Amino acid sequence: MEAALYCVATPIGHLGDITFRAVEVLRAVSVIYAEDTRVTRKLLTHLGVNQQLRSLHEHNERGRVAEISALITAGQAVALVSDAGTPLISDPGYQLVAALRTEGLRVVPVPGASAIIAALSAAGLPTHRFTFEGFLPAKSSLRRKALQALKQEPRTLVFYESSHRIVDFLADVLAILGAERELVIAREISKLYEQFYRGTVAQLLAQTQADSNMRRGEFVVLLAADKNLAADVAQVGAVDTEQLLTVLTDELPVKQAAKIAARLTGLPKNELYRQALALS
Repeated sequence: MEAALYCVATPIGHLGDITFRAVEVLRAVSVIYAEDTRVTRKLLTHLGVNQQLRSLHEHNERGRVAEISALITAGQAVALVSDAGTPLISDPGYQLVAALRTEGLRVVPVPGASAIIAALSAAGLPTHRFTFEGFLPAKSSLRRKALQALKQEPRTLVFYESSHRIVDFLADVLAILGAERELVIAREISKLYEQFYRGTVAQLLAQTQADSNMRRGEFVVLLAADKNLAADVAQVGAVDTEQLLTVLTDELPVKQAAKIAARLTGLPKNELYRQALALS
C-alpha cells in the first residue's frame, strides 16, 4: 500500500457494517493504532486480521505523532481506528492528522459507519442543513450556556449523550429551548436494541424519566429548529433565491441558471428549475 495514514471507519454496532475496503486496508497496513486495543482486537479477530496493534488515545496521542510520522516517512502504511465509527468524530486523532498534514504526509479516509449520519438518515427531521455539537459539557450550568448559544440556530442540531446524563441533558434542553421543540432520540444505533423515539422535548423527557430502558446505551439526540425561526429563515432564503435566479436567468439559459443556483444554495435543482421557468 502507499505510505499514508488510513483513517478507517469501524462498525458502530452490527459487525456487518464494516466495508470491504476497510477490511482490505486493515489487512494490508503495517500497524493499526486504536483508541482501545482490547475493543479493536475483538473486531480484528472477527475479521481474521492479525496486524500489529498499538494504542492511540487522548492521553498518549501527542506522543505518538513522531512515531507515526517516522513510519510513514519510511514508506509504511498505518491505520487509525476508534472504538466505533469514524475516527476523529468525538474521538482521538485530530492532533495526529493535523500534524501529518502540516508535514505534507498523506492522510486517506476510508469511509464507513457514522452514528451522526445514521441517526439523521432515519430520524425524519430536516437533513439539508444540520450542525453536530458532539457531547455538551457535563456540568449543567455550562451545558445550559452552550444550549443558550444555540437557541437561534436554524439548522437541525445533533448531539451525543451518555446513559447517565441523558435525563439531565433533556431537562436542560427543556429549560433553555422550550418544551415544544421536536426531538428524536436514537438509542443503540445498529445494535440489537436499536430504538428511535420521536416527540416533543417535554414528552420524551417524561418518557425517559419513566422508562429505565430509555436510559441505557449510547445516544444520538436530534433537535429540530424552532418552527418560527425556521419559517423566518426559509422566507429569507426564498427571497434571496428569487433574486439569484433573476440575475442568472438574465444571462444564462434556465437549465444552467438552475444548476448554478443549486450549487450556490444547496437547494434541489429541479425545484430551482421550476422557479427559474416561472421567473423567465
